[in-house]
Amino acid sequence: MFTARKKIHKEKGLEPTEFEDTVAQAFFDLENSNQELKSDLKDLYINSAVQTDIAGNRKAVVIHIPFRLRKAFKKIHVRLVRELEKKFSGKDVVLIATRRILRPPKKGSAVVRPRSRTLTAVHDAILEDVVFPAEIVGKRIRYRLDGSKIIKIFLDPKERNNTEYKLETFSGVYRKLCGKDVVFEYPMPESA
Repeated sequence: MFTARKKIHKEKGLEPTEFEDTVAQAFFDLENSNQELKSDLKDLYINSAVQTDIAGNRKAVVIHIPFRLRKAFKKIHVRLVRELEKKFSGKDVVLIATRRILRPPKKGSAVVRPRSRTLTAVHDAILEDVVFPAEIVGKRIRYRLDGSKIIKIFLDPKERNNTEYKLETFSGVYRKLCGKDVVFEYPMPESA
């Protein structure tokens, strides 16, 4: 188990939980057994992993990866998620880059907060990460009479075969991370 510890780096030297150890062990096993992923997984590691409950007695494994390694993870995302879903049978796997939200600067402060660290930008980036193989092609916000709002996200129909069975998982994970209700759909083809 000690060799799998190099696959998880927690902030501030915290000890990984038992579930995070199992995810790190799965990464280590994939690196050693899968020849096509071996070279890609060699330098990659995760920050944390959480198991969440989704509606309909389903579970999802949310894996937080370092922001700097997100491009390397995106190259192998489809193959990696497929292999991890085999290891965690019956659970959907979602990879999300770890991002930090900074509070707005105080009045009179000369420090400027980067746009990528605002709450809105971080939530939009998390949404992009959650649906990754598919691209977001449209977004609508519907305000109800009681003041609640629902965000409708339209995904690219080209990735429908890979992502259609995960739509409930996507909305459940995003609600858990950001606290916003989201509905995922595919746009209807226009008949002219």
